[in-house]
Amino acid sequence: MSFASIFKLHIKGEPRKFDPKFRGPIHNRRCTDIICCVIFIVVILGYIALGVVAWVHGDPRKVIYPTDSYGQFCGQRDTLNENKTILFYFNILKCASPVVLINLQCPTTQLCVSKCPDRFATYIDVQASYRYRPDQWNYFRQFCKPGFNNPRKSVAQVLRDEDCPSMIIPSRPFLKRCFPDFSTKNGVLTVANQTTFKDGRGKTRNVTDLREAANGINNVLDARSVGMKIFEDYAISWYWILIGLFIAMLLSLLFLVLLRFTAGVLFWIFIFGVIGIIGYGIWHCYWEYDHLKGIPGSDLTVYDIGFQTDFKVYLQLRQTWLAFMIILCGVEVIIILMLIFLRNRIRIAIALLKEGSRAIGYIMSTLFYPIVTFLLIAICISYWAVTAVFLATSGEPVYKVMANQTLCKYANLTCDPETFNTTNVTKLCPGAQCTFAFYGGESLYHKYIFIFQLANAFVFLWLVNFAIALGQCTLAGAFASYYWAYRKPADIPLWPLFSSFGRAIRYHTGSLAFGALILAIVQLIRVILEYLDHKLKGTQNSFTRFLLCCLKCCFWCLEKFLKFINRNAYIMIAIYGKNFCTSAKEAFFLLMRNVVRVAVLDKVTDFLLFLGKILVAGGVGVLAFFFFTQRIPVFAQEVPMLNYYWVPLLTVIIGSYLVAHGFFSVYAMCVDTLFLCFCEDLERNDGSTAKPYFMSASLHRILGKKKLSPKKAAG
Repeated sequence: MSFASIFKLHIKGEPRKFDPKFRGPIHNRRCTDIICCVIFIVVILGYIALGVVAWVHGDPRKVIYPTDSYGQFCGQRDTLNENKTILFYFNILKCASPVVLINLQCPTTQLCVSKCPDRFATYIDVQASYRYRPDQWNYFRQFCKPGFNNPRKSVAQVLRDEDCPSMIIPSRPFLKRCFPDFSTKNGVLTVANQTTFKDGRGKTRNVTDLREAANGINNVLDARSVGMKIFEDYAISWYWILIGLFIAMLLSLLFLVLLRFTAGVLFWIFIFGVIGIIGYGIWHCYWEYDHLKGIPGSDLTVYDIGFQTDFKVYLQLRQTWLAFMIILCGVEVIIILMLIFLRNRIRIAIALLKEGSRAIGYIMSTLFYPIVTFLLIAICISYWAVTAVFLATSGEPVYKVMANQTLCKYANLTCDPETFNTTNVTKLCPGAQCTFAFYGGESLYHKYIFIFQLANAFVFLWLVNFAIALGQCTLAGAFASYYWAYRKPADIPLWPLFSSFGRAIRYHTGSLAFGALILAIVQLIRVILEYLDHKLKGTQNSFTRFLLCCLKCCFWCLEKFLKFINRNAYIMIAIYGKNFCTSAKEAFFLLMRNVVRVAVLDKVTDFLLFLGKILVAGGVGVLAFFFFTQRIPVFAQEVPMLNYYWVPLLTVIIGSYLVAHGFFSVYAMCVDTLFLCFCEDLERNDGSTAKPYFMSASLHRILGKKKLSPKKAAG
C-alpha cells in the first residue's frame, strides 16, 4: 500500500455512524471532561485563596507612597510623616538614573520632608554661620535626620554619620520625590539659573554631573505635561467620542447586512483589481526593458556589477526589469489558474458569507454577546492586576548595610536597624548605615512569591482563554441551530443564544476548560521565552539567540494551530455534545477532508472582514477628522477646544476598529460554524427525500447535485 493511500485512509478515519434523526444541536447531553471540570473549579478556588492571602499580606501603599530609609511611608495618615509627603535624597549625585530613584535603590539616606529645598546651601557654610544666621540653620536642619539639632558636631562626623546632607540644591517634587529643578538657558543646562554648585565636601561641581538624571527626568516631566493635556482633551470630548463609536456600531451592522448582497461583488472587484494592477506592472516592466535597449551599460548583468548599496543602479539594467516581468507573469498566471480551478469553491465561500449574514439577521442577539466576553475578560484582568500588586507588595521591610567604602565586606548585607549601632560594622566601615532597601522576607510565603506570581499569570491566561472558549461555543451552538433548522426561520428554536449558553455552562465547562488549559500552557511558555530573550539580549552567544528564536517561532506556530483546532472543536462540542478530544479529532479530520474549501473560505472571509474593519474605522476616522478640525460648517460651533485634536481622533479610529472587530468576530464564528455544518451536511445527506440537505437553496445550486425536496425548495 502506498504512502498516499495510507494517509488518505488515516484522514478518512473510521466509518462514522450518523443518527438518521439528527436535527441540529443535541439537547439530551451528558457532562463531558468531568475531571478537568473538577480541576478547573479547584484551581479557581485556589486562585481566590491566593488572592485572599495576597490581600492579607500585601500593602499597595508601598507602591503609592515613597518609603524612607527607615521603612516608613511618606504622607501616611496617623503617623509622624503625615505632613511629610515627599521623599528627599541626601546625595542626589549617587543616584544618576531616575529609574534608580523610583525603585528606591539609591545608596544614600532618604527622608520624608514636607517640601523640597528651594535654594543652594552646604552644611559647611550653614554650620559656620549658625550663630549669626540662625534662620539658615533652622531651614537647613529640616532636611536632616529627625531630632538632629547639634550644629557644634564636627562636619566630618556629621557627614560620616549622615546626620545631615552635605548640600541641598533647588528641587521640585515629581512622583512624590525631590528632583533637581533643571532648566535650560540659552542651550546650557542649569539649576536655578546656575551652572555650578558646591557639593559640601570642598569641591565645586558642574550641573552637567547630573546630566544623565536630568535627561531622563526632563523627558518624564514633558510626558507628564502631555499626559495632563491629553486627560483634559478626554474630559471635554468624551461624549463626541461615544457618538463616533456609536456610528461605528451602526456602520458595522450595516456592513454585515450588506454582505448578504455585496459579498460576491466586493470579492470579485478586488480580485480583478489585483489582476489589473499586476497586468499593468507587467506592461511597465516590458516598457522599461524595451526603453533601455541600446543604452550603454544596460546590457550588463547583476553579476557583473556586484553588490551595490544604491538600488537605483539595478534599475538601469535590462536584466532587472526582465526578472521583474517574469516574476509578475508567474504571479498573474498562478492567480488566474487558481480562479479557474477553485471557482466553484470560491462561489461556495461567498454563498456561506451571504448565509452568515442571513443567520445573524435571524439571531440578532448574537451581535451583542461579545459584550459578555469583554466583561468576563475585564474581570479576569482586574483580578490578576490587583493580585499581582498585592503579591509584589506583600514583603516586610528589609534593611541592608549601606557603606561609603567600596571595600567594606559588610556592604549590602542584611541588618537590624535597632541593634546596628551595637555591632562592629560601624567601626570596621566608618560611615556605614543600616538603611531600608526593599520589601521582602525570609518566610516560606515570601520565598515563593515568584512562584505565586507565575501561578497568578498562568491562571489568568487559563481564565481568559476559557472566557473566549465559552463565547465561541455559545455562538457556535446558536448558529448551528440556524443551519440545522429545516425550514428557516420557522424551525429555529426559541432563544437559541441563551439555550446554547446554558448547554455550554451546564454540560461542557470541563471540555472548554481543557482546551483553554492547553492553550494557556503554550502561552505561558511563550511568555517565559520572551522574558529569557529580553534578559539575554546583551549576550554574545549566537547559538543561544538562535535557539531562543527557533523556540519562539515554533511555539508561536503551535499557538496558532491550537487556536484553530480549539475553535473548530468548540463548534463540534456545541453541535454533538462530545468531549474535547473526540470533538477536536472529528473536527480536524472533517476539515482535512475539505482542506481546499477551508483554505479558500478562510482567505475570502479574512479579506472581506478586514475590508469591513478598514471601511468602518476609516470612514468614522475621516468623519471625526473633519469634525475635530472644524471643517464641517454645521458643527463648527460645537467642536470643543482641544490641546491635541489627534487624541479623540485616534481614540475614535482605534475604538471603531475594535467595535468592528467585535461585531465581525461574531460573523467569522458564524461562517466557520456554517461551514462545518455544511461539510457535515454533505457527508450525512445526499439530497434525497429520505436524506434531504439542510443547506440553503443557493448553496445547493452551486453544488449542482440532486434537487431539493419540495418542502425545502418552498422554505
